[in-house]
Amino acid sequence: MSKDNGGELNVTRERMIQLLNEDLAGEYQAIIAYVVYSQVIKGAAYTDIARELEAHAGEELAHALKISKQIDYLGGTPVVTPKPVKVSKDPVEMLRADLQNERETVGRYRERIRQAEAMGEFALSETLRTIIVQEQEHEIDLSAALNIEVPPAIKPGDKKASSSGEPAASSRH
Repeated sequence: MSKDNGGELNVTRERMIQLLNEDLAGEYQAIIAYVVYSQVIKGAAYTDIARELEAHAGEELAHALKISKQIDYLGGTPVVTPKPVKVSKDPVEMLRADLQNERETVGRYRERIRQAEAMGEFALSETLRTIIVQEQEHEIDLSAALNIEVPPAIKPGDKKASSSGEPAASSRH
């Protein structure tokens, strides 16, 4: 199979269903994380971001519904289990975990768009483009809350990327 940025470019319909189900499990993870984090992050410094995380939860639900619809269209059945959610008592650690997940999601969706187009599934690629716009907005919100520059997306399979979501020398001034 052809490779593109470390991922498979030419995928079968069945493989796309599998990949979208992995993405769907990530959307479920995001919904749960945003619901929990928005309620447990406390303190005046986090009031605005907690409200923003509530809004993110609703957007992630909309993403899950769009991905589920595409899985059904391709002849698959949407998964029902989320990826694990990282919990912590440290608000900064929770925000970094969210940012890391968003970075990975953006990287996966960039790859998925190329795969969908290689398959001729242009409606799927357009659906993913609308989702990626919001995912990048989430990265911006989380980076602002952490007072860092928005880090680059993580390429799928890139295990060497920083899990902190903060590359060196990324502080805002």
